[in-house]
Amino acid sequence: MRDTVQADEKEIHEECGVFGIYHDNKAASGVYMGLHALQHRGQEGAGIAASDGTHLRCYKGKGLLTDVFRPEDLEPLTGNNSIGHVRYGTAGGDEIENVQPIVARSGIGSIAVVHNGQIVNSLELKEELEEKGHIFHGSSDSEIILHLIQGRKGSLLEKIKAACVRLDGAYTFLILTEKNMYAIRDKNGLRPLALGRCGDGYCISSETCAFDMVDAEYIRDVEPGEILKLSARGLQSTFYTEERRQNICAMEYIYFARPDSNIEGLNVHMMRKKTGTILAGKDAELNADMVVGVPDSSLSAAIGYSEASGLPYEMGLIKNRYVGRTFIQPTQSQRDMGVRLKLSANTSVVAGKKIVLVDDSLVRGTTSRRIVRMLKEAGAGEVHVRIASPQILYPCFYGVDTSTREELISSRMSLEELQSFLHADTLKFLCVEDLQEAYGETGCCFACFDGRYATDLYSYGRKK
Repeated sequence: MRDTVQADEKEIHEECGVFGIYHDNKAASGVYMGLHALQHRGQEGAGIAASDGTHLRCYKGKGLLTDVFRPEDLEPLTGNNSIGHVRYGTAGGDEIENVQPIVARSGIGSIAVVHNGQIVNSLELKEELEEKGHIFHGSSDSEIILHLIQGRKGSLLEKIKAACVRLDGAYTFLILTEKNMYAIRDKNGLRPLALGRCGDGYCISSETCAFDMVDAEYIRDVEPGEILKLSARGLQSTFYTEERRQNICAMEYIYFARPDSNIEGLNVHMMRKKTGTILAGKDAELNADMVVGVPDSSLSAAIGYSEASGLPYEMGLIKNRYVGRTFIQPTQSQRDMGVRLKLSANTSVVAGKKIVLVDDSLVRGTTSRRIVRMLKEAGAGEVHVRIASPQILYPCFYGVDTSTREELISSRMSLEELQSFLHADTLKFLCVEDLQEAYGETGCCFACFDGRYATDLYSYGRKK
């Protein structure tokens, strides 16, 4: 029941977030601050590992970062190098064994790994490793990475290269040893990873917004297929394959990333504004009074729509930021109450008005339907729903929790049926060509919209 409850509570769930600092005397404290900026990417677990050059120590737990860590929990995490993770479990359960960093101790020393994304050939790799005698303690993809590394010969960098060649799917991961740190991005660049300068050292983050928390200066994005080694010799770059291309997940711009992050040189807020502008261009004949955005990731698109259309942007929905994630219950009345606790209609603003309601995406449709009903119950005369992305028709197997087409309402209903289901007066989406116009020459993965996956799907393909 837990998965069903979560699916109703939020239309689509975030990725994980990774953050690392190399060569700073308060590395673990800096990682803690960086993870705060990435908390939107995962709320199920958090952890930090740190190394002082001789010993590697780790502390982690289930829940939000502030629930897991007290000030005294950071004190033992001494050393100049540290990595951390906030988790949303797209693969593996929520057991403590799956909370990261995952640490292995062997003849080559101690290794800690944190990972964002999903390995699509994880089942095949795990079966192969188990046949060779490897024992797994958890069920996350990240543990597979460690087993692949330990099963190779050569230097650790050579082991990492060989392991990456075996991995398929979406991944960025950080590896920490007693002395060095490694940052890796998959050959398709499906998940973001950025490099920054932090004092005399470096930091690595899933999003650039976290750099501000530690006064770091953005240097560049880690390239697809690139492995960065941070050591006493400085920064070393190498690639594990020549087959590389840029295929950043479009949902990073649409939903996952914070608006103040820059991904592949594009500011997320500005990209969302562009999609709102394009939406407004499709509505030259629409008669409406105001634009309302669904908090929070839709607000930038709503502002873009407002500016382009000339309609005023109004705060028609109010978000309560003090409601936890565990309230939602399985009955219809309790689910409706959960939406009302998180969002309220601003009755004085919306009553009697014709509203353009801008949302970032439509996945399962349940939350959007309740929002439309909430606005109409507050007296809105009309609600015209505008979605700042294309219809999601295909499941994602790269770290997003939509694994079957049956979960996706747009794959089951026509546009007219969707409009009726939402109780909307009109309904419009963007198309993939609109996103390509907004993002320019940046290569993106649009698989959830057009079914063109960047990799083979292996056993996950049976879920389509």
